[in-house]
Amino acid sequence: MVVDETGGSHGVRDYNAILSLEKTPGQEVFGKELYPTIFLKAAVYIRNILMNRPFIDGNKRTGMTSATVFLEDNGYIIVVKEGEIEYFALQVVSKRLDLGEIANWLKKYSKKMDK
Repeated sequence: MVVDETGGSHGVRDYNAILSLEKTPGQEVFGKELYPTIFLKAAVYIRNILMNRPFIDGNKRTGMTSATVFLEDNGYIIVVKEGEIEYFALQVVSKRLDLGEIANWLKKYSKKMDK
């Protein structure tokens, strides 16, 4: 869908990376969630898609879109100026931001949606 709307090449480079992402945000160790906040869970989508590059094209766009949709499904919307999401995606990759840094950015720029 992202490639259809924004251009680029279709295709999957690593199906296993995509399949593993389905369960990763909800992982537990010794009965405790690895990613206990909604923002850490969303950060997992961003980091894993942007850094593992499971698609032929559109990984940054897909990673950011996945996190945005996840947050919206959980009652949050990202509120930034035009171009800021793209800029942040580039920062994630170039600076190799960790989950905490990504989650902090998401929390800073997310707003609870009205019901």
